[in-house]
Amino acid sequence: MPNATIIALIPLLPLAGFILLGLFGRKIFKTSSGVIGTALLLTSTILALYTAYDYFFVYGKVAGVYQQFIPMKLTWLEFSPGVSIDMGLTVDSISVMMLVVVTFISLMVHIYSLGYMKGEERFPTYYAYLGLFTFSMLGLVLASNIFQIYIFWELVGVSSFLLIGYYYNKPSAVAACKKAFIVTRFADLGFLIGILILSNSAGTLDFNTMISTLTSPDSDAVKNAAATSFLGASALTWGAALVFIGGAGKSAMFPLHIWLPDAMEGPTPVSALIHAATMVVAGVYLVARLFPVFALTTPAVLEIVGWVGAVSAIIAAIIACTQTDIKRVLAYSTMSQIGYMMFALGVSHYGGEAGLGYTASLFHLFTHAMFKALLFLGAGAVIHYIHSNDMKDMGGLRKYLPITHITFLIACLAIAGVPPFAGFFSKEEILLAAYKNNMTIYWIALITSGLTAFYMFRLYFSIFWNKPHVVHGEKHGPAASVKTSEGKEGGFVMMLPLVLLAIGAAAAGFIPFGEFVSTDGKALESHFHLQFSIAPVALGLAGIFTAMWLYKKQNNKPEKLAASFNGLYKAAYHKFYIDEIYLFITKKVLFNLIGRPAAWFDRNVVDGLVNFSGNATEFVSEKIKKMQSGKVQQYAIYFLGGVIVLAAVFIYIWK
Repeated sequence: MPNATIIALIPLLPLAGFILLGLFGRKIFKTSSGVIGTALLLTSTILALYTAYDYFFVYGKVAGVYQQFIPMKLTWLEFSPGVSIDMGLTVDSISVMMLVVVTFISLMVHIYSLGYMKGEERFPTYYAYLGLFTFSMLGLVLASNIFQIYIFWELVGVSSFLLIGYYYNKPSAVAACKKAFIVTRFADLGFLIGILILSNSAGTLDFNTMISTLTSPDSDAVKNAAATSFLGASALTWGAALVFIGGAGKSAMFPLHIWLPDAMEGPTPVSALIHAATMVVAGVYLVARLFPVFALTTPAVLEIVGWVGAVSAIIAAIIACTQTDIKRVLAYSTMSQIGYMMFALGVSHYGGEAGLGYTASLFHLFTHAMFKALLFLGAGAVIHYIHSNDMKDMGGLRKYLPITHITFLIACLAIAGVPPFAGFFSKEEILLAAYKNNMTIYWIALITSGLTAFYMFRLYFSIFWNKPHVVHGEKHGPAASVKTSEGKEGGFVMMLPLVLLAIGAAAAGFIPFGEFVSTDGKALESHFHLQFSIAPVALGLAGIFTAMWLYKKQNNKPEKLAASFNGLYKAAYHKFYIDEIYLFITKKVLFNLIGRPAAWFDRNVVDGLVNFSGNATEFVSEKIKKMQSGKVQQYAIYFLGGVIVLAAVFIYIWK
């Protein structure tokens, strides 16, 4: 049986770091706050690894099936004997897997930040925010009921707001954190309504009870929900769709993705944390947690999940091919890879071999955490060296950043799906699942894989090869870098996470993931078909060699290629004008047609009635205040007159 104390400590240690550094960091732990935060996260990571070993190899499997355990459950709010909100811990295959991913990636970010953020004025505050963010995400994956997930879901949003807006003196950072917060709030409103619909239909907030109730075709809850419809869809369909909207907003799926590129205004390690293992995969985790409901009860919504993921994947890949800011390229890459995970869930079914898409999706979540965190931290090392995010300011950096160069190359090979790196194995299973269930999505995914290889190696060759450009009047080299005692690449604390993540990006694909994570808890054999792998690998290699031809050496070929696409390239560079469409809708439609009339009504009608009542009261009081003379005789006359009037009225009524 799981040790509840150990599992509870995994999220509580980062919370302790947040409280300790938030209250006393700037006064007592100003220089040691990073070490304290990192030490606490290291302890959480060790406990998470121990929990994973204990679950997967000791007690988790019973009769060949991985079980779900609730080692701790406390009643938080009790509304009636049968209605309450509990707070508990869930231990199963996906929650344990997420514990390892979140703690490990967060630990790498904590270590990396010791060098990257050194000298920042608000250094303790930064580590306090990291602790809050990690606690929120760990609480989310351990939640035992859907309302508990919602609580930590919102905490993730709040802590991301603080981290994205860390440089609050920059107007662009302020705008970015507000944008992320507002966009995800719209999605979270749908999530909340969906929670209420599903919990009302099932009569519970508990995951296990909800899933068993809503997936039983003979249950009264399902029959009643099916009988209740709105616009041709049942209550369960609406509930599942609204829950997915919440997940789509948090995971930056089209068209709720506009906050993600702007979130790059936060420190680069924050980008690695948000994009690799935490906030953006929360939506994938949510759909996976409620997957039996989606697959068995609302298959139409699951199909929508698949199409939204596929569209998001290819749109983001096209945009990434045109961007010149390295962090924005990686941001759209994240959107595209999350799209892969989503459509893998969308083309999956429940149980046995039919659940391959589910396993492949979470496998890709696992591998993606390694190479995407590595890409962002590698990008941070480059930015730390040349003080620019623009690819036009880069080139030839392999000579000056050798460790960053090698590790970044490993990450690019992994995300491009080149064997034997991690991304190849997870992508291959996703493509196989799509091939078996939806050929249109399969072809979209295949094209996206080729585009992924192209834009990632466009980034790689632009940074580490090409011809060195002049930055601030000097060429790249020691003269252009920040000369510190740690060295030109940021020192040991910045290079160690790169090396560890590179090992993960290279080797994580060899884990027999299907033996540990599946829809029904039973082992699912890995699927590798040499003939099937030829097409995606060939497209990936074609993308790599195309990028090499265009960007390895400085030439005018990229400009000519961009000109040949003309309108498409321009539209992709401007992100298909989706931000402008949102601005038009909000400013021209919502503000002018709804906001301004509502403001006029509030100002003239609502405020007018309030002001009228106040003025009328003042007027009447001015007129009757002379009755307050202080003479008892007059008061007696008024009293007597009132009695006479009331008596006359009653006599008239009762006669």
